[in-house]
Order: sequence, then structure tokens, then C-alpha cells
Amino acid sequence: MSPKLVFRVVAIAEAVTWTLLIAGLALRATTGWELGVTIGGGIHGFVFLAYAGIALLVAIDRRWSPGLVVLAVASAIVPYATIPVDLAFDRRGKLDGAWRRDDDGADRTPLDGIARWFVRRPVVLVVVFAVLLVAIFATLVLLGPPGGR
Repeated sequence: MSPKLVFRVVAIAEAVTWTLLIAGLALRATTGWELGVTIGGGIHGFVFLAYAGIALLVAIDRRWSPGLVVLAVASAIVPYATIPVDLAFDRRGKLDGAWRRDDDGADRTPLDGIARWFVRRPVVLVVVFAVLLVAIFATLVLLGPPGGR
């Protein structure tokens, strides 16, 4: 999967999970059913973290400026904003090309080499990403919802 496809899939998934969260909020407001927010919020939170992680990986690989990284991650805070950001990045060529697997002599930070190492080992990348994602999500669930209960 190319950086463009991976980024697009998680951008769309992040937007879809906004719908789940908003539906859960509407159900709670109209019926008092709290579980809708718990389910929708949990799924949304997990996908939000996945989107942020993928955005960071793609940003390192595509050598985005810090401003583009902030824009990509911050777009997940605004409902449905990840989709127009994805389309804008695509139009500007920020998602073009295959994953950088080899040193092209233009590394800016040690993260470039680390990202290349993982991209050359996709199974390791997926496993490490999944373990980190689950660990961060579990920690946040243990800490409780934003704003408390």
C-alpha cells in the first residue's frame, strides 16, 4: 500500500468514526443511553490515535514540514476535516510516490532512517504500530474520558 492509500484509508475511517461518536451523543441526548457514547467514543478514540500515528509515519516518509504535520493531526480534532485535508495534500502532491525504502542522501533527522527501516519490514511495522496503539489506547482508557465522568 502506498503512503497515499494508507493515509486516505485512515482519513476516511477517522471521519466515519466521527459519525459514530456524534450518533452516540445524539442518542444520549435524546434517550439517555450512555453506552452509545462509550462505544462511539471508544472506536473514535482508537481510530484517532491510528490516524495520528499514520499521519506521522507518512509525514516522515514524505518529508512534510512541521506545519503540514500539525495540520494533518489537528484535522482529526474537527469533525470530518481529515477528508478535505487528505484531498488537499493529494492535490499538492504531498502524498505522491512509493514508500522511501532506500537512503537517497536527503535525510533530515534520525527519524528518516528509522522510518525507512520499518517500511522495509512491513510486518514488523504493523506489529510495533499495533502494540503501541493498543498500549496508548489502554492507558488513555484507564485514565478516563476527557473532562472526567
